[in-house]
Amino acid sequence: MKSITLSALIALVAVPAFAANPMVGGAAMFEEKNIVENAVNSADHTTLVAAVKAAGLVEALQSAGPFTVFAPVNDAFAALPAGTVDTLLKPENKDMLTKVLTAHVVAGDLKLADLRAKVGKDGFANLQTLSGDALSVKFKGDNAMIYSESRNIGTITIADVDQSNGVIHVVNTVLVPK
Repeated sequence: MKSITLSALIALVAVPAFAANPMVGGAAMFEEKNIVENAVNSADHTTLVAAVKAAGLVEALQSAGPFTVFAPVNDAFAALPAGTVDTLLKPENKDMLTKVLTAHVVAGDLKLADLRAKVGKDGFANLQTLSGDALSVKFKGDNAMIYSESRNIGTITIADVDQSNGVIHVVNTVLVPK
């Protein structure tokens, strides 16, 4: 029988009692990094990162927050009508792009459990985004559904990606504001 040293036992017991962040877009997400620092490493969020840069929101999303970001994947942007992303990325459309992006951001650090608690008995939770628009959250079984004012419906596909300045929930739809 192999014996274990005291230092090895202490190392095992000293392991943090929390789960690591999920991988996003093939990349590790580090909770000591901010939203932008993590997002740039996700292969699934290259369009979102380009849009955040074009809108001039990098500095804001690197600030202390906390923020809850519903982060659409590249396929969500690709599903928009042809030419939409190219049009939004034009300098003359910066205000519109900023509105679309900030319609995916809520003040606070809202984990999936927090969203479920907000839904409560009413079945829906309403959230105010940084753009001033509203998102609604509803659960269908274990699936968290996000509804925009324009009736886009997205599903959180990866939840609770902790950041130093909030949390990211990956969504499969661009949540278009009114």
